[in-house]
Amino acid sequence: MSIDAVQKIFKTLSDPTRIRILALLEREELAVQDLMAILGMAQSRVSRHLGILREAGLLADRRDGTFVFYRMNPDLPDGWRSAWSLVAKARAEDPTAARDSAALSVHHDSRQARTRAFFDAVGPEWDALRKVFNDDSLRARAVARLMPAGLTVADIGTGTGILARELHALGCRVVAVDHSPRMLEAARANLDEAGASDVELREGSAEALPLTDGEVDAAFAHMVLHYLANPAEAITEMVRVLAPGGVVVLVDFERHDREWMREELGVVWLGFPLEDVRGWLAEAGLEDVRIELDADSAGRELPKTFIASGRKPLGPARP
Repeated sequence: MSIDAVQKIFKTLSDPTRIRILALLEREELAVQDLMAILGMAQSRVSRHLGILREAGLLADRRDGTFVFYRMNPDLPDGWRSAWSLVAKARAEDPTAARDSAALSVHHDSRQARTRAFFDAVGPEWDALRKVFNDDSLRARAVARLMPAGLTVADIGTGTGILARELHALGCRVVAVDHSPRMLEAARANLDEAGASDVELREGSAEALPLTDGEVDAAFAHMVLHYLANPAEAITEMVRVLAPGGVVVLVDFERHDREWMREELGVVWLGFPLEDVRGWLAEAGLEDVRIELDADSAGRELPKTFIASGRKPLGPARP
């Protein structure tokens, strides 16, 4: 490595604000607005430091509608990884690092609270609002048929229980999870009316499921990921609660530009690139990863939908 390259590393990492930003982006993908809130800094200051870090090749970015999200480049240029390791060790005893970590947690919780508040406000009216998804009921029925009867299945983000009802009708034991008490109340009423009173309802978030390790044979997330702050973390949680050989099934929108859905439906993500979904499933340790686009959704005003799945390995054979 040349002297100029070494000097650039030292110069870039000599600023404490840039170190704080990079440390946050190593943990989580964030937009400028997120960094402003966590660090208590003006947009101009945050954007200037992001520009320097990006020019140095330390950041990757992703555009989502009108937002741009940044994260630390997982493949740092030569020399930077060693330098960053030294910085990380020094930050371990830095009280500023602890404050930033706490602020990130608070910010993450506030985003989850906004989503929960949206669904608490909508509650039983969600079935009427859900009609914007057009064939949501038909899709849930089709997805449910992926499961043989007799399995224990988790319906993550059950909402008003549309998928839980279909899974129950096929003879599955269903544990339905949602973070909104009002949505769970609506789900209970709908399930009881459909003769599915033995569906178990549990309150909890997709990123911290109220399920024990290996408790279920399959975990579904039907039109849920686009409401989550960290979809990859939720997929990892779904894998945790699977028994060996169990299956994760995801249904969601492919990447799109319908910005109105943020305001009217409270979504966090405007769909997902299929390669990102495939990567999340693989990184969570799943095998036989498959993704299919819903051909019937092409050409509609709404975005295309996909069905993605992966299987948890059985583990080493017993001697």
